[in-house]
Amino acid sequence: MTPELFAPVMFAGLIVVMLIGFPVAFSLAALGLGCGLYAIHMGWFPPAFLGNLPLNIFSILSNELLLAIPFFTLMGAILEKCGLAEDLLDSMGQLFGPLRGGLGYSVILVGFILGAITGTVAGQVIAMAMISLPVMMRYGYDMRYSTGILAASGTITQLVPPSLVLVVLADQLGKPVGDMYKGAWGPSILQVLIFAAYTFALTRLRPAALPGLPPEARTLKGRELWIKCLRGIIPSAVLIFTVLGSMGGLPGLNTAICTPTEAGAMGAVGSLALAAMHRRLTLPLLKGALTSTMRITAMVVFILIGSRVFSLVFQGVDGGKWIEHLLSGLPGGQLGFLIFVNVFIFLLAFFLDFFEIAFIILPLLGPVADKMGIDLIWFGVMLCVNMQTSFMHPPFGFALFYLRGISDTLHKNGALPRKVESRDIYLGAIPFVLLQLVLVAVVMFVPQSVTLFLPKQQVIDIDKVVIPDIAPSEARKDDARVIEEMLRSQGAGASAPR
Repeated sequence: MTPELFAPVMFAGLIVVMLIGFPVAFSLAALGLGCGLYAIHMGWFPPAFLGNLPLNIFSILSNELLLAIPFFTLMGAILEKCGLAEDLLDSMGQLFGPLRGGLGYSVILVGFILGAITGTVAGQVIAMAMISLPVMMRYGYDMRYSTGILAASGTITQLVPPSLVLVVLADQLGKPVGDMYKGAWGPSILQVLIFAAYTFALTRLRPAALPGLPPEARTLKGRELWIKCLRGIIPSAVLIFTVLGSMGGLPGLNTAICTPTEAGAMGAVGSLALAAMHRRLTLPLLKGALTSTMRITAMVVFILIGSRVFSLVFQGVDGGKWIEHLLSGLPGGQLGFLIFVNVFIFLLAFFLDFFEIAFIILPLLGPVADKMGIDLIWFGVMLCVNMQTSFMHPPFGFALFYLRGISDTLHKNGALPRKVESRDIYLGAIPFVLLQLVLVAVVMFVPQSVTLFLPKQQVIDIDKVVIPDIAPSEARKDDARVIEEMLRSQGAGASAPR
């Protein structure tokens, strides 16, 4: 075997170990070390090559950008557990309730707002299902639409800034987090509009499947209803826009006030203040939020370490050149490359979550995309849209698992009039997976959906550059004469006899 053949063997081994089901971080590390020992035995690189491994791991642990992950996770965990979702869903449900599909519109809008606040799919799906699913079933909403919209609205959190996925993608692609956030605003808004358009179409094609709420179900009206809506939206919006604005993540802002890590710390403190304002900041809430943050951060760090072990050995046997040659030779140029990458990511998302895809696959694809002249912000946001589907894929989507579990709990507690069947959850997810793929196609073929909000790069026309007159002024000429005379006198003094 030669190094040229060993690289594809390593890549095939990567797919196999990920499908086994053992924790990915340790599987990657074991595969990387095993292949590294074999490569040393074959003489493809010296043992000293693996001496770079401690430096690689240290670079992970000393990366200040990754400190934003625990801060944003803590912010989301606190706001998730303080009951903000319940307040928003209750008020929005009553605001849109009279419309056909009104509960669907409220779930989409609240999913967008909570996506910007909490950043966790699990908490978002569970919180919204606990509140909205019993109401939807009670008033005759189509079961498959109900389960599909609840699962889909939870995945919005992966795309809406300040998403953790975008932080990771920015780090892996070497781009500013603020620019990645600006690029994600267009697809985020488009996704909400696509889900809303689908809901509107169903209300026209099947009016009985998405009825409006009867008058007796609307307990809040007029001024009282608007006050409750604004009390939930305004403080949350202020927090998010402050965090994003401080790091240059809002359209129209071309400079950052602070780094993503500092913005994350600001968001964590702001979430504590918001929870205290709602009188829900308790010790159990804080303990649960810190525990959740610790688990997610530890998972991310270990996946990063495992992927770095694998990638070091993979690069040592010229795996990067093999990937570049394989993908750059695809028919269709840039378009062929983008179609292949999106199909590949879509299939991987059946088995892997977004962290694993970002840390393992993206370092292999990013350099190829860069050499092909593809804008990496556009590329990263497009992959983020694609990776959302990893939570919706039947039968392995985590959002579907969360919905399955909470619906069983609600049925046992008597909150649901009947049991939610698994086929309703899976069949309900399929239309929304297709809608997410439509968004992937829009982002691919209309790059302006991402680049519209990015700062415009200044193009300098060399032919129009005017070089100023750099001739010395009279004052500078005088200074030059003084220095020249001083040097001459020093030289004369040194040559004179003592």
